[in-house]
Amino acid sequence: MFFSLADAIHDYIPNGASVALEGFTHLIPFAAGHEIIRQRKRQLHLIRMTPDLVYDQMIGMGCARKLTFSWGGNPGVGSLHRLRDAVEHQWPNRLELDEHSHAGMAAAFCAGAARLPFGTLRGYAGTDLPACNPNIRSITCPFTGESLAAVAAINPDVTILHAQRADREGNVAIEGILGAAREAALAAHTLIVTVEEIVDELPPAMNAIVLPHWIVTAVVHCPGGAYPSYAQGHYTRDNAFYQHWDSVARERDDFLAWMDRHVVRSHDHQAFLAGLKQADA
Repeated sequence: MFFSLADAIHDYIPNGASVALEGFTHLIPFAAGHEIIRQRKRQLHLIRMTPDLVYDQMIGMGCARKLTFSWGGNPGVGSLHRLRDAVEHQWPNRLELDEHSHAGMAAAFCAGAARLPFGTLRGYAGTDLPACNPNIRSITCPFTGESLAAVAAINPDVTILHAQRADREGNVAIEGILGAAREAALAAHTLIVTVEEIVDELPPAMNAIVLPHWIVTAVVHCPGGAYPSYAQGHYTRDNAFYQHWDSVARERDDFLAWMDRHVVRSHDHQAFLAGLKQADA
């Protein structure tokens, strides 16, 4: 149940797996994404409702063969340059896209969590996505005759989340904005959760959910594991990092040099954080 991050990634993410790293605005599992890069995982099908910097990093470092997503960008800043390079120029390799709307991704995760083959929604009317994506189809409601959009269920081989805390039985508490974290957890075959702290008992909290230990495969104690995103109640978002990333990722050589210095050569997340502080000093 309790693992080091290196062991959890090594044991549960084989090359070629479908992997969802979820977390909406906060609790984005950067530490886990970096460990995937360090272990040189390849041919991954990456899944995320809003791929941002950590997916830009994994794509640019050659981890991905496919991306299932509903929006991709550096929030508040602009494009993901490594994602764009992969799509437009096949660098470092070709990236297959499976694009949805937010509502479509949510429906697909909900269907996966319920172990249904597809989800339905009123959506995609007037858009080009159904013509481009074979995982978006239509279905006639048997009760009203209405035509609805249907999306194939998403069942990741592995979902990775970051959370504020877990107890010693492996129950995980997530506070704040949830996004699709709960649905992605329930839809997955394997669930890895990195946490800020491990406690004897989970305290009651407003706007929180608990993922019970029987759906959690591995818990990893990883303070700061969502940085540079934020973890409600623990630390704030590093907006300067997101702004700086635009210049780091714009050119291939600059990106590779930064990743080698700060991620590849850092043996774990604490070393990554320490290296950033040293670089800023």
